[in-house]
Amino acid sequence: RGSQTEPCFISHVGRHPVASFFHLFFRVSAVLTYLLCEFFSRSFIACMVTIILLLSCDFWTVKNITGRLMVGLRWWNQVDEDGCSRWVFEARKGSGKQQASDSESRIFWLGLIVCPVLWVILAFSTLFSFKIKWVPVVIMGVVLQGANLYGYVRCKVGSKTSLKNVATNYFGRQFLKQAWEPEGPVQDPSCS
Repeated sequence: RGSQTEPCFISHVGRHPVASFFHLFFRVSAVLTYLLCEFFSRSFIACMVTIILLLSCDFWTVKNITGRLMVGLRWWNQVDEDGCSRWVFEARKGSGKQQASDSESRIFWLGLIVCPVLWVILAFSTLFSFKIKWVPVVIMGVVLQGANLYGYVRCKVGSKTSLKNVATNYFGRQFLKQAWEPEGPVQDPSCS
């Protein structure tokens, strides 16, 4: 009987509960530390170092581990032999590969989108409240989490050229469909 309930529990939690936890842990910890650190510490340097370490751990974890495990996406920068920098975006393909669970996918994308938006809001808040010493910290949050968001969105939708081709093909098909289909329903003359 226990074996019958176990697969349901595992599918509810996801295949990678530790990855899901750390995907959100570093992100949420960095934001909470930024918001609450002045209440717990008088040292700006200690707060700044803690936040930047959390942001760096988040960047590395999301880029190298949770993206691959939770949604089957990964990206990286590759320097060719001639010194040219090239960005590589990959998405897991094929039915033979293990598919990401819906719950893990939702956790991944929700964390990936919400936290950079929070850092942008915090950046404006910092600027408008004239807390100039915090500007580099919030910029670091925007840049590191924004880079992961950009990389994974590019993985998900493909490169710009493939997006252009998809859009061109879609609109071309829609145009041809409308051009060749008669307007309105066609009635059989014998039914009138």
